[in-house]
Amino acid sequence: MEQIPNTENIEFKDKFIERYSQLTDWELFKKYSLAFLRRSIRVNTLKGNVAEVKKDIEAKGWKLKQIPWCKEGFWIVGGPPHDKEDRERRDVGNLLEHHLGKIYVQEAASMIPPLVLNPKPGELVLDMCAAPGSKTTQMAAMMKNQGLLVANDVSGDRLQSLGINLQRSGTTNVIVGKGSGTRFKDAEFDKILVDAPCSGTGTIMKSLRTIRMWNPGMIKNLSGIQKRLLDAAWGILKKGGTLVYSTCTLEPEENEGVVDWLLEKYPDAKVEEVKLPGLKSSPAVLEFNDKKFHSEVKNCLRIWPQDNQTEGFFVAKIKKK
Repeated sequence: MEQIPNTENIEFKDKFIERYSQLTDWELFKKYSLAFLRRSIRVNTLKGNVAEVKKDIEAKGWKLKQIPWCKEGFWIVGGPPHDKEDRERRDVGNLLEHHLGKIYVQEAASMIPPLVLNPKPGELVLDMCAAPGSKTTQMAAMMKNQGLLVANDVSGDRLQSLGINLQRSGTTNVIVGKGSGTRFKDAEFDKILVDAPCSGTGTIMKSLRTIRMWNPGMIKNLSGIQKRLLDAAWGILKKGGTLVYSTCTLEPEENEGVVDWLLEKYPDAKVEEVKLPGLKSSPAVLEFNDKKFHSEVKNCLRIWPQDNQTEGFFVAKIKKK
């Protein structure tokens, strides 16, 4: 495992160290949070066959390793020999398959929430916080462009990249909307993904800025936003429908605490256990800062960077009884 260069001078705040020492093995978490993140791709089945696309990419000198929990996903474990004469970049984003929309450059842990939601062809699905579109395009492929997928985001700037990614991926069953996720009224969705804005402490390896920005006040504000989004989603989810709540943070107040809040407010909410082949996970946090969470919180999926050498992620699958 290769470490990110120039990390010797990185300083974690004392409160951050104290908090994460309570939650996990601090030294192990720090080690993997400051390691290079393995690059990964997902084959877009709207544009190509998994085996054929893999074969074409490997024929160009790339080495791919199967991501165990996603049959369309692969880690990049090696690139073609570097051509010193033309200085060709060894960037998977330059592959023709990427420009044609046959692959999507997507982090391996990011592929998990759509797999847990499991949208089917013909269903009415909402991606409440969709941009830039990695999970939206994955769900459109899972739905085989059949049914309707509403991709919403509050940021106009982020919608531009969402639109480009949807177009390149060949999606035809997606409607894009701009606005707060709390604005949806008088609708009934079969399935909803709330991949909520968060403090991002599972993605330190991608943005060291996360360490500098982190503070307890930010966590409190974000948990309020997350609860409002989840509350709005619950109001437009069909009886018998499924809601997946996910974040790329590891803060209990933004994860188990938010799910606990929903369970306490809505008796018809039930957290279902999630198991994906080949995916390692850690126990959910059942108590934090003298607060005991609902017993069903144990079924949530908590993924630390050290579990699979990926980003840290949290995923909850909630059924409306």
